[in-house]
Amino acid sequence: MASIIYTHTDEAPLLATYSFLPIISAYAAKAGVDVETRDISVAARILAQFGLADDALAELGALAKTPEANIIKLPNISASIPQLKAAVAELQAQGFAVPDYPDNPQTDAEREARAKYDKVKGSAVNPVLREGNSDRRAPASVKNYAKTHPHSMGAWSSDSKTNVATMGQHDFKSNEKSVVLAGDDTLSIVLEATDGTRTVLKEGVKVLEGEVVDASVMQVAHLRAFLVNAIAKAKAEGVLFSAHLKATMMKVSDPIIFGHVVKAFFADVFEKYGADLAAAGLSANDGLGAIFAGLDALPNGAEIKAAFDEAIEAGPRLAMVDSDKGITNLHVPSDVIIDASMPAMIRTSGHMWGPDGAEADTLAVIPDSSYAGVYQAVIDDCRKHGAFDPTTMGSVPNVGLMAQAAEEYGSHDKTFEIPADGTVRVLDSAGDTLLEHDVEAGDIWRACQTKDAPIRDWVKLAVTRARASGSPAIFWLDESRAHDANLIAKVNAYLPDHDTTGLEIQILSPELATAFSLERIRRGEDTISVTGNVLRDYNTDLFPILELGTSAKMLSVVPLMNGGGLFETGAGGSAPKHVQQLVKENYLRWDSLGEFFALAASFEHLATTTGNKAAQELADTLDRATGTFLNENRSPGRRLGTIDNRGSHFYLALYWAQELAKSDDADLAAAFGALAGSLAANEQKIVDELLAVQGSPADIGGYYRPDDTKASAVMRPSATLNEALAAL
Repeated sequence: MASIIYTHTDEAPLLATYSFLPIISAYAAKAGVDVETRDISVAARILAQFGLADDALAELGALAKTPEANIIKLPNISASIPQLKAAVAELQAQGFAVPDYPDNPQTDAEREARAKYDKVKGSAVNPVLREGNSDRRAPASVKNYAKTHPHSMGAWSSDSKTNVATMGQHDFKSNEKSVVLAGDDTLSIVLEATDGTRTVLKEGVKVLEGEVVDASVMQVAHLRAFLVNAIAKAKAEGVLFSAHLKATMMKVSDPIIFGHVVKAFFADVFEKYGADLAAAGLSANDGLGAIFAGLDALPNGAEIKAAFDEAIEAGPRLAMVDSDKGITNLHVPSDVIIDASMPAMIRTSGHMWGPDGAEADTLAVIPDSSYAGVYQAVIDDCRKHGAFDPTTMGSVPNVGLMAQAAEEYGSHDKTFEIPADGTVRVLDSAGDTLLEHDVEAGDIWRACQTKDAPIRDWVKLAVTRARASGSPAIFWLDESRAHDANLIAKVNAYLPDHDTTGLEIQILSPELATAFSLERIRRGEDTISVTGNVLRDYNTDLFPILELGTSAKMLSVVPLMNGGGLFETGAGGSAPKHVQQLVKENYLRWDSLGEFFALAASFEHLATTTGNKAAQELADTLDRATGTFLNENRSPGRRLGTIDNRGSHFYLALYWAQELAKSDDADLAAAFGALAGSLAANEQKIVDELLAVQGSPADIGGYYRPDDTKASAVMRPSATLNEALAAL
């Protein structure tokens, strides 16, 4: 039997799986398709590191390199340190013998535990599974729905004070150096300190001929000066102060940068009480929330808390995550993630929420200038032309370079907080220097790799999508940036390998590419953004949030380089709030539309690769059912008393069964005719059963590792629906 792997992940997508997977499995079985599951949640990955569970991620990573791969990957937690610690505490409470996360490992056992936890932190899943480049776009049905049912867009004022503040000098972009390897080799990274000591930061870095290797450093003395100026600027202009980083994917660099933001904003507090906080193990990198939680244990904790409160009052107003609860932009490093927070701000008139619960203009602080200009370009466009109109605006699909961990900046084992003044060198196996930077203690130095084969595949995919769509394809590459300059040379070398006759293909800097795409958007025209990994991540939130109101409704296909398929299901940025609402009032707002699209693409891929015609029928009927689902507006509502995620799954099952009942495949038509009739006849009864549970707390047995029995009972409360599926 042909099989599809459906991943168990985290938070709201995981809870939705308890409801949707039984429907998928029942329908797929009728087409001879087996749906298997693998648990790659942060909890499962922790347990696997300590030998307490199978390493499903490693298994899927190996599978992704084979032609047989057919994996549906839901959004997962890219764990920040506070999230990792919370997951560890929950697992310990559930009886699992996992050690505490060691902040400052001293013993061999602690160092070993830290190394294992470092494999779970940040964007640990995606680089393993993404053995192909990304093709992400809004399906026509979603785009048409957005045009006829437009989401709200805040009005923009021509005198808006909202802007981006970025370094522009002494940061990762400006200090970047890049080299293309002439042959296969093994590299090492060495710090030669000014006192003569030599520290090997990383060795055994295998590289291939044609591979692009980059290195850069953020100079923290200049970072601190920049932050002091940004804080003063926000205060002088009377706007909110907000920091926008990615402490999840950039798991090494961005928590450190976040800590510098916290220390700059509360400079006087850290000058006076920094030693006390450090002695108590309270780090600015973990945010104000972690510091405040630990102050009760300090004899002068109340005094320190008062000093923080005074600094908040004296400084510029802080943007808030939750003004009602007093949770600021600086409370938790993973609360404000740039790819979700910046589009949301732009969509909301360029506003964030202030301490008073009201919207206000904002200074968005994005220290590294690599891509900050993209957001400034959108802000400038909205200030000049007003908000975008979802009923008429065009689209910006994305072809993203990400295969084989391409451009995994800051999210891997080649990013370091430098311990001493000196020089960092990248050496080849002969000991010759390929790249080097003078550094000071505390600087953040990073290197990354981008293999040649993924770049070739990326160019091919860009041409393929331009040909299929008829839209211009723009490579977002800046010739003044070292890494991009090497990519531009490769793009120019590989484009002639393909038929580009009649296609519009350009190479523009990210800022110019943004302006070009926005001009076309306002004319209702589509433009393919062909980008590296980080911009892939940013663009596939920025434009969908403006076009569709969410990035969760995108079709995300990863054609794996060895012939398999990876099908991703949208973003998970709002997943934590959805879980909190479910636990509080048994209502899950998560929209599984991304899962519907991924599933249809997965069935289609399976049909193509195995010749299973029934699987193709499942794909075609699911596409039509999803169109009906959108036209009938069966997505989850926003309040109690409307259908939530579970109700949306019921209606998808109903429409899908009705489409299958009309199938030319006699066996499928017979099997689903009865189910379609049963679901239609019991529609009101099923809806009533689903609505009846709303309003009371729900016990799912855990946040990071729910109890399967409890979570399944919560997510499948309709006995009538369950019996109908069982009968199938």
